[in-house]
Amino acid sequence: MNQHELKRVSAPGPIAQEIIARDLRVNSTCLAREHPFVMSHGRGCEVFDVDGNRYLDFVAGIGVNATGHGHPLVTAAIHEAVDDFIHVSADFYHERWMLLAERLVELAPFEEAARVFLCNSGTEAVEAAVKLARQHTGRSKFIGFIGAFHGRTMGSLGFTASKTVQRAGFTTIPDVLHIPYPNPYRPLLAPQPGDQDLGDTVVRYLEQVVFRNLVSPQDVAGILVEPIQGEGGYVVPPPSFFVRLREVCDRHGIILIADEVQSGMGRTGRWWAIQHWGVEPDIVCTAKGIASGLPLGGIIARESVMTWGPGAHGNTYGGNPISCAASLATIEVLEQEGIENARVQGEYMLDALSEMAARHPLIGEVRGKGLMIGVEFVQDHTSREPAVAVRDRVKQYAFEDGLLVIGCGVSTLRLIPPLVISRDEVDQGLGILERALMRAEHELSSS
Repeated sequence: MNQHELKRVSAPGPIAQEIIARDLRVNSTCLAREHPFVMSHGRGCEVFDVDGNRYLDFVAGIGVNATGHGHPLVTAAIHEAVDDFIHVSADFYHERWMLLAERLVELAPFEEAARVFLCNSGTEAVEAAVKLARQHTGRSKFIGFIGAFHGRTMGSLGFTASKTVQRAGFTTIPDVLHIPYPNPYRPLLAPQPGDQDLGDTVVRYLEQVVFRNLVSPQDVAGILVEPIQGEGGYVVPPPSFFVRLREVCDRHGIILIADEVQSGMGRTGRWWAIQHWGVEPDIVCTAKGIASGLPLGGIIARESVMTWGPGAHGNTYGGNPISCAASLATIEVLEQEGIENARVQGEYMLDALSEMAARHPLIGEVRGKGLMIGVEFVQDHTSREPAVAVRDRVKQYAFEDGLLVIGCGVSTLRLIPPLVISRDEVDQGLGILERALMRAEHELSSS
């Protein structure tokens, strides 16, 4: 496939321009779009806009389209469910809800028996986890992390700390104390003598500063943490972090909540990213890739933790039969062709990007696991000053050349294609990415 097959008209084309103009007149001003891309349809890892332009999709709906676009097993399951019934409230039962809960219990990243609560989104899953931790422990305080993103509803927003624009003007819940996330590339704490790595340093800070000076651990209901920070820059913590965090939670009776909304459902080459560190959480929040694009979220909790009674929490649309059907099919596809492929293609991409970084000094670091990969751009390797303009130019030029990518953190580009991506599609995408970077480098050298 040559480069000219990727694009036919400059985007936005005339049809897209009309739709965008009408959209901007009626939709909320809070929406922030990355590109003037108006989707028409998609197949696998390819998407097409309304003017006929083809793109490779390295965004996947921010990790939602885990099985790609229009996977036949998923769409068949959706059609079958639609023909049966579209909705029945949570006051009643249906088989697909039960079957999905059984599958999620099987996938729980802990040995203890589990229970499931289903909702519609990641932020609702976080809200449910926080309520459950409070109810179960009888405590009110929480520990969150700088750089975290857990959603935009008022409860989860109290934990979100990745961009000030997401919190500005809103009064959030006051019972969350934020501590640094162990970011080896941009540490907010200096490692102390005897620390194995920055994970030790952060947990030492939690115990020796936060628990001594700010809040008693006996008042802390839970610690909410992303196994790999998403919006914060696709930050992978060092090896000791989750082991030490689990020890602290066990010692003080604190609930460890893993927000796997973006990192879970096979994205990192395992069902849950926290499994890379051999640590068992108490509650897992899931959404995004769980249903290939249909709204669905939920929590999976230890049976000993999910102790609330009937009516303590609820949801009108949770367990929607169409979403449950899509999720059951999604899990099957991920088992058959997604998770192992995410591991294999992810390792290949990380190697290829590391080689690319050796050719292009503007790349400061390549990091990630599976197909959750961040490429951070810097002015130079000594100061590590973020190169925001470079990241944004690369993102734009890649779009113009037929690749959808978005940013995260301050100057990081995230690569999160569908987990069923082929090696040829990986190579195509990386080729476009490097051309975009070369174009940005040329502009900088000429300015």
